[in-house]
Amino acid sequence: MTENIENLKKENMNLAENIYIFDTTLRDGEQTPGVALTVDEKIQIAQKLNNLGVDKIEVGFPASSKGEIESAKKIRSMDLDSTLVGLARSLPQDIDAVLDADLEYVHTFIGTSPLHRDYKLKMSKEEIIEKAVESVEYAKDHGLAVEFSAEDSTRTERNYLFEIFNEVADAGADFLDVPDTVGILTPIMTHELITDIKNNFTIPISVHFHNDFGLATANSLTAIECGANQAHVTINGLGERTGNCSLEELVMTLKSAYGIDLGLDTTRLYSLSNLVGRLTGVKMPVNKPIVGDNAFAHESGIHVHGILNNSSTYEPMSPEMVGHSRRIVLGKHTGANAVKSKLKEHHIDLNDDQFCKVFDEIKSLGDSGKCVTDDDLIAIAITELASARETPIVIKGLSISIGANVSPTATVKLEIDGVEKETASTGVGPIDAALNAIGVLIKDTIDVKLDEYNLEGITGGTDALAEVFVICSDFDGNKANGRSTNQDVVMASILAILDSINKLLLIKRA
Repeated sequence: MTENIENLKKENMNLAENIYIFDTTLRDGEQTPGVALTVDEKIQIAQKLNNLGVDKIEVGFPASSKGEIESAKKIRSMDLDSTLVGLARSLPQDIDAVLDADLEYVHTFIGTSPLHRDYKLKMSKEEIIEKAVESVEYAKDHGLAVEFSAEDSTRTERNYLFEIFNEVADAGADFLDVPDTVGILTPIMTHELITDIKNNFTIPISVHFHNDFGLATANSLTAIECGANQAHVTINGLGERTGNCSLEELVMTLKSAYGIDLGLDTTRLYSLSNLVGRLTGVKMPVNKPIVGDNAFAHESGIHVHGILNNSSTYEPMSPEMVGHSRRIVLGKHTGANAVKSKLKEHHIDLNDDQFCKVFDEIKSLGDSGKCVTDDDLIAIAITELASARETPIVIKGLSISIGANVSPTATVKLEIDGVEKETASTGVGPIDAALNAIGVLIKDTIDVKLDEYNLEGITGGTDALAEVFVICSDFDGNKANGRSTNQDVVMASILAILDSINKLLLIKRA
């Protein structure tokens, strides 16, 4: 970021002296449809969040089940540095459950919007204020720190929202939370709302924004710009419906774009994201900011050339900042510099002619819609290196015939020491038929047997490259391996067999 942009940002922000991260992965994040964490899984995530350095961890909703109380107690016994929080409705029994879980901080809430008053709670404005105040006073009387949420704040009449905030603040609430329960805010609306609240209240303000329109992170960032003291977040943006503000997105925007370091060990973000993804079963999209597989992946030749010279040309931050790694993807848009860099990385040295053939093969695979992995590249390069050796036997043609109720037939044409030979054979499958034909053609040149055959799809999908590895031996006891890569499994098998046979033939003639 240029100095002018940095100064412009700071001039337009009203940052709080202290900004806190309130992580609710274990509570709101677990409310992601289809997600249910075990006690041990919650413990794993809590430990990692603590190691990351978040200020507060909402460990669950103790009143919802005995299991929630048990997991909260176990996490409490870990003696973590993060403040541990329990959720509670504005009911004494819910707050008792937080106390039973041995927690010291309660996040209590009640709906305040007309929709919640009329259709969910069926309570008057006065009754809701009374419940809210009673719960805050009850929690404070029992020694708890209290954060009060006016659920559905953003659809609540402003004067009534301020009225209930004033009442709970007078009752002793330590934080006032503003939930955008159905994610209707935009950054402009957020700016107006939070600025108004900050102008009217001295008590710390927290925000809890949902992502229904994809604006949770932008709105949380705007709230912090306007002086909000705390943001509720989840790892990977998990949560009800479309989720909550993403911890990694908010923290890294503050750190990278604004130079605001919240004291978190951000190098742990990628591994924590993967852990949460694995335990919840919610896989992140490859293009997920910060932690997605493609967050630091590059294919375009122009982009890769810039990245190789200076990563800042096409990256807003380094992958190492979040414990991620840069990935150069090979495909139809790849330039020569990217391929050369990859080959150097894997200590593969090709001459100019060999490189051109490998590069053309990668381009061809890319044009066919395939993304070429590192393993693909290595296999293609090794195959090209192998082809540079003397090859007494070369395949010149292959035709396969298969059908219902007919034995597969392979017609193979080989050039052996400059002489072309052709024959056809049947087999239990096309590969077997082709290998039988090769055996017939080479019987007067060398007698070999196949000792080992391994076939692997280097990458998934119907367009996967097939890599075949074989070991053949002659009857003098010599052994030689052979390897080949091709999108056609039959051709890959034949080329691997011929690679091995040619090595044995060269040994025989040495």
